[in-house]
This record gives sequence, structure tokens and C-alpha cells, in this order.
Amino acid sequence: MQLHGLHYPRIGLKMAPFTRLASRAHATKPNPNSYQETQAFVRRKRVKKEAVKEHHVISRNGHVSSGIPDIEDFSYQKPNVLSANGNLELLSPVHAVAARVASPIKHGASAGPPDNWEKVLEGIRVMRSSECAPVDTMGCEKAGSSLPPKEKRFAVLVSALLSSQTKDQVTHGAIQRLLQNGLLEPHTIDKADEETIKTLIYPVGFYTRKAINLKKIAKICIVKYGGDIPSTLEELLKLPGIGPKMAHLAMNVAWNNVQGICVDTHVHRICNRLGWVSKAGTNQKTSSPEETRVALEKWLPKEEWDPINPLLVGFGQTICTPLRPHCENCKVNNLCPSAFKETSSPSSSKSRKPLSHYN
Repeated sequence: MQLHGLHYPRIGLKMAPFTRLASRAHATKPNPNSYQETQAFVRRKRVKKEAVKEHHVISRNGHVSSGIPDIEDFSYQKPNVLSANGNLELLSPVHAVAARVASPIKHGASAGPPDNWEKVLEGIRVMRSSECAPVDTMGCEKAGSSLPPKEKRFAVLVSALLSSQTKDQVTHGAIQRLLQNGLLEPHTIDKADEETIKTLIYPVGFYTRKAINLKKIAKICIVKYGGDIPSTLEELLKLPGIGPKMAHLAMNVAWNNVQGICVDTHVHRICNRLGWVSKAGTNQKTSSPEETRVALEKWLPKEEWDPINPLLVGFGQTICTPLRPHCENCKVNNLCPSAFKETSSPSSSKSRKPLSHYN
């Protein structure tokens, strides 16, 4: 059989065009048989796929992974992180990533607390004591602090409603404007028109919907609770616009009755970064604050349920921020499986003094 041009006329196979890459292949490994070269290319590609498959199978804790793991799913272990005197070594950002002590998540009915959680919590307390956060002066628990108990409970509920998808500074400003205009009480809110309420609470997130719900809540509190707020978690959750986070906050602060952990976006984010929570029976991160609350309550001692919210919220506002967290200033970055995996702000190292690691 004769070759005509670049075609095999009887089998209809077209040879690959002669490119610079192909010329290198011929120069380094001459082979007149183009079909064999194609087979060799396919074999190399197949080996590459097998390598990916191995990466697919090997996963944390020896479980089979359903896909190529994301970088944040890896935990780095180093047995000699503790120094000879029992203190934690001071690690640079590069070494902290490579020698991080993970907090593995345990699953099943016998699941216990993650490793080192007490050291991490104490380290966060130390950091929080050295720097004031917005939640410390403008959090929901500060709403109506000068009012009588009944009015204060309503103020806390209103603040919790307005706080969703809103920074503490904005929520605090809205509460102050309502108070100054005599609209931090159910009877006056019930009589006020929605436009007035919208104007006063703007720019809280979803202020139009919140103004509507605020009037509905005021009416319910007047009719069913004599101007007070519901005293049970179940009744609070029946109020329009009130979710689990707000209901637990109202129970904890307004009634001093801790029924569960108040988990907002900061607590949700930080617990996942620390590897403290996961979806039931998996190594996957929780996808909502409510999932985080359920997972966290399974192992966190009940005496920590109330203080954990302001502690982690303030930590999330100052150091473990949503975008570009300041890991270089965190005392527990060598105990965090997510440290240094998100780019820090260019100005963060200039604006903050580095903190020594927690011992």
C-alpha cells in the first residue's frame, strides 16, 4: 500500500500535521511510524488519568472522595509542633501551612469535640481581649439598654430582626433613630406608617421587607403577649421574619434562657474554617448557619453556647474577616486548617502589629 500525501487511502486515517511540537518529538525520539506515535501519546494520557484517579481515591481520614478535593479540604499534620517546653512554636506563614495541626472532625453517634478546640477558643479569647470589635458596643444585646425590662426585650427582638444581612454599625444606627422618634415600642410601631419606618431603618439590608415584618410583629406582640415578646423558642419562630439565629438571640439576651447557640454568618464561617463542624456523616462543610448550629451543639459544652456568639462575631469582625482574613495576626493560625489559604489584604501587615502565638 502506497501513501498519497498525508492520507492512508484504504483506512481513511489522517496523519497529524507537522508542528513545532511534533518536530521536537521526531528530533528527540525518531519514529517513522506515525500510528505508533499516536498510540504512545494515548498511553501517556491514560497514565495521567490514572494519576488523577489515585488522587481521587486517597482522601482525608482514609475515606474515598467523590471528587478531586478542594485545597481547603486538606489538613496538614506535624507531630512535633509543640516545643520541648510544651508551648506552641511560632510559625511563619509558610511553615504554618506546611506544619498545621488540624482539628479533625469526628462523625457518628460517638463523635467528640475536635482536637485542640479548647486551645483555639482560649487563644481567640486572648485576641478578643486586646481589641474592641463593633459587636462589643453595637451588638443586638446592647439595644434598649436604658429601657425597662419589657421594652428592652422588644428592642432586642427588633434589633435581631434588623441585624440580618446588616453590619452591627448600621443596625445600631437604625435602632437609635427608632428610639429617638419614639418607635421602639410595639404600640407606636403599630400606629406608624410603613414609609416612616422604612425611612428610619434605612440602609439596613432588605429594609422594605423588614419594615413590613416589624409592623406585623408589633401587632402580634400587642394582641397575643400584652405588648411583650414571646417567651419560648417555638413562639418566637412563628413571628414573621424571625429565623433560628434571631430567635436564639432573643431567648439568650431578652429572656436569659439559653436554648441553643446563636449562629450568624461570622460563627458559621469561622467554625467551618476551623474544621469544627461538617455535614452529618461527611467531611463537607456545613452549608448554612442552621446546619452549623446543629453540628456545633453536638459537642460544644452548654456553658459555651451563650458566649461563643459575641466571641466569634468579634473575632470575625477584626481578624478572621470574610475576605482576606488577617491570618498573619492570628495567634492560633498553627491550629487552623484554613490559615493562609486566602490572600490577606496588602495593607493588613502595615496596619496591624503581629501577635505572638497563643501558648
